[in-house]
Formats: sequence, C-alpha cells, structure tokens
Amino acid sequence: MLAKTNSESNLSANVEESPPVDVTASESPAEVLVGIKLNKLRSQRGLSLRALASLSGLNINTLSLIENGRTSPSVSTLQQLAQALEVPITAFFESEPTSKRVVFTSHHKRTSASLSNTRLENLGKDLAGNAVQPFVVTLSPGMGSGDRMIVHTGHEFVYCLNGSVLYTIDGKVYSLESGDSIVFESHLPHCWRNNGDKESQIILVIYPADQLEELGGRHFTL
Repeated sequence: MLAKTNSESNLSANVEESPPVDVTASESPAEVLVGIKLNKLRSQRGLSLRALASLSGLNINTLSLIENGRTSPSVSTLQQLAQALEVPITAFFESEPTSKRVVFTSHHKRTSASLSNTRLENLGKDLAGNAVQPFVVTLSPGMGSGDRMIVHTGHEFVYCLNGSVLYTIDGKVYSLESGDSIVFESHLPHCWRNNGDKESQIILVIYPADQLEELGGRHFTL
C-alpha cells in the first residue's frame, strides 16, 4: 500500500476539522439541509468525520462536502450513511418525529425529498411505531433500488401508478405497468427499477414484522 504524501495528510486533517455550513434551514436548498442534519446526527453519536467514513465506507472528503452543503448526495450515499448512523434514511430530510395514531396526508402537503432523480413522498409520517410504511416513489428512467438485493422483515405491497417498473424477487422478474400490483414476503431477495424511457411512479407499502425495521426497508440505494 502506498504511503500518504504530506499534501494528502494535510488535506485529510483539514477535512476533519471543516465546520458545517451555517445557514438558516428555512432558506436552505435540500443539500444544505441534509448537511446540517448529517452533522447533527454524527455529533450526537460522538463520531469524527474519519470515524463515520470508516463506518459508512464513504470517502472523508465526500462527507465533508455533504456536511458543508457543497454537494447533493445520491440516495445510495444517504443509505450508506443511514446504516452507519443506525437511523432511517428519512432522518436526513424530516423534522423530529411525533408519534400519531392517525395520520392524514393531504395530497399537496406530502413530506417529500428529491434525491438522485428519485422523489420519495412519505404518506405515513409520524405514525406511531412505523407499523406500516407507505410511500409514493417517483423514478426517472433507469433509476431504482440499486443492484444489491434487498432483504428485510415482513411483507411488501407495490402498486404501479404510471410508467413501468421491473421487480426482481427471489430470482424471478415481474414487469409492472400502470394498474398492476404485487405483494410478497420481504425476506425474499428483491430489487426494482424503472425500465422504461419515461418517468414512473409507484405506491410502495412496507409492513415490517419488526417495528425497529429501518423506515423504507433499506430500499432507497440508487
């Protein structure tokens, strides 16, 4: 393994000490808000940038850019950070949760985040226990859950609103078009993507057997 040069060592040191951007949340673009939240979550756990880089497998310079609001992370990157910090991916773009027994979501007031050509709209924000996790997921062509197979507890329901989505479940491929749906046991390895040339949209409902299951069931790894 090649030794670090003095300039590389100095760069890592400077990155480690780089403070988060100081902005007003209400006036900030999405990448700045994510950076603020990431810095807060990392600080709460007493982790340095170097330690988080080791846990997440991400480059320390990338983490610094995210925390300073200088780059917009992909959903894959946020997923790696969520796993390393042991939080749901929605923790990066939502306010502190409040448990509710009934959640009404107006169509024009959905909690959403747009990252890496995928828009996530949480239809069950603040539902006590995350017993049911409903989302509207809008995918640009070619986007999806990533190449890695997903496995988690409980069951999953998918309804294709428009466009087309390919679901691969336990080695078998299912093509969903507008009006099609599928329900399956989530412990079966699965992944999905928009295989068309137009934007597609699905309703994704996750029913975890374990209430500690990560919000989103590890799905958003583009």
